[in-house]
Amino acid sequence: MEGIYAVLDAVLPLEALQFSFMKNAFLAILLLTPLLGLLGTMAVQQQMAFFSDALGHSALTGIGLGIVLGLSNDLLSMLIFGVVWAIAISRIKQTGATSADTIISVFSSTSIALGLVILARGGGFAKYSSLLIGDVLAVTQNDLIYLAVALVLGVIAWAVMYNALLFTGINASLARSRGIPVRLTEYAFAVLLAVAVMLTHSLLINALLILPAAAGRNLARNARQHAAISVLIALVCGIAGLLSAYYWDTSAGAAIVLYAAACYGISLGVRSLCNR
Repeated sequence: MEGIYAVLDAVLPLEALQFSFMKNAFLAILLLTPLLGLLGTMAVQQQMAFFSDALGHSALTGIGLGIVLGLSNDLLSMLIFGVVWAIAISRIKQTGATSADTIISVFSSTSIALGLVILARGGGFAKYSSLLIGDVLAVTQNDLIYLAVALVLGVIAWAVMYNALLFTGINASLARSRGIPVRLTEYAFAVLLAVAVMLTHSLLINALLILPAAAGRNLARNARQHAAISVLIALVCGIAGLLSAYYWDTSAGAAIVLYAAACYGISLGVRSLCNR
């Protein structure tokens, strides 16, 4: 890592990046934003914004159950529970027994309540409260390794599933008639989204998955532009939010989300002007 730090010092000789924790946060953003930008386009296309939010809330339950089961690795317990939760939501949603937003709301509220019940026993919830908002400044060098692996595997999975996901999102019945395994595709994307959310939940606000993609959708004319614009917005907002948090002495995660929200607002204005 010392070599990477030296490159950062040479390329970006900023006061904010003189500290190791800021360098780690900056590298985390460089690794996170392309993954979130790409997956976010499909989450918006598939109308899964609240789905990702429900998965983020399930992180609390994952950690709580990990403690109950004696798992010392919080990330592992979060990943296992997140994947199981994602598959369960997808399975019930596919039955058509009730509306998707109702199912997601039920799972989201249940996971928060169950996580709080477990983690709040004995007044021990305070040390887990940061999970509700995330903290990119808490990224470690080991976290960067996980994020690098997640980025590579996530981009490969996104590329492999892209056409099937796009077709399924446009017309599931037509996609099924063309031989596309719609259910398997939805399960695979749900699992991929769960892994991404679990990896980022303790590191960054989950809204960064949706806001750049929503803004990109307002500006893009095709799917390829949507992906490119979403990644660019996520990257710019991530870096701007991190640097602003340092100089303004405030929350990095909150600053990042506010920049992303501002981009979404601007995109609505641009879209309105273009439609006139």
